[in-house]
Amino acid sequence: MIAKTFFGFEEILANELKMLGAQDVEQGVRMVSFKGDKGFMYKANLSLRTALKILKPIYSFKANNEQALYKGISGVNWSKYLSANQTFVIDATVHSTNFNHTEFVSQKCKDAIVDQFRERTGQRPSIEKIHPDLRINIHIDKDQVSVALDTSGNSLHQRGYRTATNIAPINEVLAAGILLLSGWDGQGDFLDPMCGSGTFLAEAAMIACNIPANINRKEFAFEKWKDWDNDLFDQIMDSLMKKIREFHYTIKGYDKAPSAVQKAKDNIKNANLDEYISIEERNFFDTEKTSEGKLHIVFNPPYDERLDIHMEEFYKNIGDTLKKNYPGTNAWFITGNLEALKFVGLKPSRKIKLFNASIEARLVKYEMYEGSKRTKFQTTDDSVQ
Repeated sequence: MIAKTFFGFEEILANELKMLGAQDVEQGVRMVSFKGDKGFMYKANLSLRTALKILKPIYSFKANNEQALYKGISGVNWSKYLSANQTFVIDATVHSTNFNHTEFVSQKCKDAIVDQFRERTGQRPSIEKIHPDLRINIHIDKDQVSVALDTSGNSLHQRGYRTATNIAPINEVLAAGILLLSGWDGQGDFLDPMCGSGTFLAEAAMIACNIPANINRKEFAFEKWKDWDNDLFDQIMDSLMKKIREFHYTIKGYDKAPSAVQKAKDNIKNANLDEYISIEERNFFDTEKTSEGKLHIVFNPPYDERLDIHMEEFYKNIGDTLKKNYPGTNAWFITGNLEALKFVGLKPSRKIKLFNASIEARLVKYEMYEGSKRTKFQTTDDSVQ
């Protein structure tokens, strides 16, 4: 199988797969390949925090023109996966000078599948783009065509708990990956001081308690497959639920906007995580550390042109608040405004290149020490690596 992910998350996704028990795990670019049985396919879809989709390759061949593409797709016995009275859709990705348009590729593949059914049964399956019975993934790289079944359906970032969002919500898979990159493991207190719709809070709680990432999802694509095994799925779900662990620290969220606080509370309640998380209407710049011991901060400060802030002053306030009010803290945040980092006035101990949607971003870490060591990182760093 192939698990798709974001740039920069390949290693943590590979680690997730190994921890779950996957075999032959190999990292690629924005993807990780692995082996497992049907039960593991169910388990991976339920559990993986940093996977966007899980594909099951079924066939590959070479094609450098439309006739060869049609012939290759016709070489699959589609009745194994689909009935004439069912629906399907094709998602095509093309990196080839031989084929210019993904729509054309999708159409040609659809024709090959429909013609095969018509010739054999006199009937044909229909196209359904929103809720198909089978979602087929076609990937063309130069002349290499890979055919896979999409086991997930809608992207796995659609966890099922977030109904309310604010102006610029962070993708759930991106949030989970950032938390894992930051080393968050639930062994301490957590704060998101600009929590928006509460995504970091929900993902942090699920990591801390080892709750399966997609436990709240309504459906997966494999539930409509011919070989769907409801008993096996329930068995996998039960075994995952038994591995949920207790959490003995605090997870807090602040936001200065009353509307964001309410949305975050609604989402946390939808995720059945309200016993672990508290959310308050507060401006981060007026707060200070309230807990003893280490505090783990992760947040997504605004950097979007749609949000009305004065960038230089805002990022300076982030640095000043961390420096003065949050000793004994590891603070991480992601920003797509690389220029704004110089205004923080602190030197990051780590910078990791990521993408937030199509925006190139940096995940940065600032270590705030207790006592005299607090001065260690209080120098400005103007460079953006």
